Amino acid sequence: MSATRAQGVGFRSERGPILIALMLATGLVAIDSTIVATAVPSIVRDIGGFESFPWLFSAYLLAQAVSVPIYGKLSDMVGRKPIILAGIGLFLLGSVLCGIAWSMPALIAFRALQGLGAGAVLPVSITIAGDIYSLEERAKVQGYLASVWAVSSVVGPSLGGIFAAVGFWRGIFLVNIPLCLLAGWMLVRTLHENVERAKHRVDYTGAALLAASLGLLILGALEGGQGWAWNSPVSLGIFAVGGVLLALFLVVERRAAEPVLPSWVVSRRLLGTTALVSFGVGAVMIGLTSYVPTFLEGALASSPLVAGLALAALTLGWPISASQAGRFYLRIGFKATALIGISITVAGLAVLAFTAAAPSVALVAASCFVVGLGLGLVATPTLIAAQSSVSWNERGVVTSTNMFARSIGSALGVAVFGAVANAIYGGTAGGDSNGPAVVAASGAVFVAALAAGVLTVAAVLAMPAVRAATKDAGGEGSGGSGEPVLTDAEDSSR
Repeated sequence: MSATRAQGVGFRSERGPILIALMLATGLVAIDSTIVATAVPSIVRDIGGFESFPWLFSAYLLAQAVSVPIYGKLSDMVGRKPIILAGIGLFLLGSVLCGIAWSMPALIAFRALQGLGAGAVLPVSITIAGDIYSLEERAKVQGYLASVWAVSSVVGPSLGGIFAAVGFWRGIFLVNIPLCLLAGWMLVRTLHENVERAKHRVDYTGAALLAASLGLLILGALEGGQGWAWNSPVSLGIFAVGGVLLALFLVVERRAAEPVLPSWVVSRRLLGTTALVSFGVGAVMIGLTSYVPTFLEGALASSPLVAGLALAALTLGWPISASQAGRFYLRIGFKATALIGISITVAGLAVLAFTAAAPSVALVAASCFVVGLGLGLVATPTLIAAQSSVSWNERGVVTSTNMFARSIGSALGVAVFGAVANAIYGGTAGGDSNGPAVVAASGAVFVAALAAGVLTVAAVLAMPAVRAATKDAGGEGSGGSGEPVLTDAEDSSR
């Protein structure tokens, strides 16, 4: 596969239109992850289903998470362009249907369809960036893509609030229509691939077993302790069936000609450790995004806007450090850069955890900003190291596996942090409406997030000390061969 390349990174370069299209596609998913929450009261007043509204988020996350590995494999088989366009199309269809939904069950089903689209858009966007930009350029590009999340963390809730205020909640979904059409049109016009056509044997059985098993296991993690008790027959049954299907998936993959999730994705030391790092990043992120707003609103009676802006500091710090990560990993290597990043992350989490008893909006925002700075120096180098260790026809599945690990980290993080918080709420009169209980529960969650950060340090330390080659020969789009571009220790990581 090859693509056109020009020097420089930015909107005015030859690849600028592709970068804008990738940012638009990423923005669809980023805004959608924040815009819905502010409109939930309006949705419930209109179509009912208050007891089911959490599924608006769970259905979306489930569909997105289980489809990511499958899309990654397909993009390696048939090319990135058809997969990301299919994802945008599914997201567009889901958005239109959400906009005309007549009941809560229908809206939940259409949100799942949106999630299936998002499952293609995010990993393939990052994979395309890995294809057309050199190793030196990728960190800066990741900064551009990460900045989309920073902007969306402010724009999403604001737009949702506006649509809710004017009594037109359906607009939060219909606004996606022009964005989907524009992103798709730009990709059709600007992204050109020359994929070597070959006959492939699609692993349909493996894909179905993977989706079903992961869907059940993630569902059990998301809803355990909330939708049903952990030791209930429903919970035990879901985990049991999910475990059996996962075991069957592993058996099928050993015999498949082209497995949807090859064993080498986790058996190679570099890929396995970077996936573990991504898992930890997902856990840390969900701990802060889920409990910082609750903490500030419950402890200091802060408005949702103030709490949201304090949390937004997390997504402001990330793109700043991500855009500069390339300067670090080109000089000192990926592992050393990630170690610096995770150390900064742990320091920010420690401040947040140990000052929870004396809450302060400014201190929380500053801690979130520091954590964001650290995560940008962790997530970006480890992802780029993983991408750069493989050739073009493996990069899609490697990228999607890395992102899938982050989703799993978030799902398990929700379960663990929720259990920690609920244990404190359950033993306090007034539960989550009791200010001191909110402080205690949030503080305990922040300590748990700190523990996740410390465990992630171990994953970073286990990474092989690979370094970037002097010249990127592997970035697709340079006209190169698409081969790995790491030196020395890379061989020992396989």
